[in-house]
Amino acid sequence: MPEISQRRSWLLVGAVAATLSLAACSSFNERSRNALNAITPYKVEVVQGNFVSKEQVEQLKPGMSRQQVREILGTSLLNDVFHSNRWDYVFTIRRQGVEAQQRRLTVFFNGEVLDRFEGDTMPSEQEFVAAVDARGRAGKVPVLEATEDQLKKFDTAKDKAKTAEGDSPSAALPPLPPSYPPLESGR
Repeated sequence: MPEISQRRSWLLVGAVAATLSLAACSSFNERSRNALNAITPYKVEVVQGNFVSKEQVEQLKPGMSRQQVREILGTSLLNDVFHSNRWDYVFTIRRQGVEAQQRRLTVFFNGEVLDRFEGDTMPSEQEFVAAVDARGRAGKVPVLEATEDQLKKFDTAKDKAKTAEGDSPSAALPPLPPSYPPLESGR
């Protein structure tokens, strides 16, 4: 019998807590409600389809084979059974706080040869990256390749540092072992 009375007392405590929380909810003022409405859940970025750049469209020429078009644009998103001479490339991106973007390119074939293509004006790769960059940094993409002069300056600076330490530039690398151990142990 003590279990039943203990269970009833927990139910009573739960009912009182629920009643008090409902009363507290109704006492929120307008400013508190606005603050709660400002909090929005995270929405996943949705990217669908094939991004086709301006540079890719510029490579298309009438008379190309289907394989050549596929190598430039990739496999089309939509292949219609009833229109086998038409490939549709559709790209959509939905991000939180940004208007959804959609672009379309349709490629028409005459048999196995590209006849024509039509669609939206496509951005260059650099324009697209700048448009979707969440950090909002706009600017020039840095060059990630060193010139020959820059490499020579680095090598001479490294050699000077080694000679200053008393080492010769060729002594910077450890000697190679006479033989390497086997990759697998013998069984």
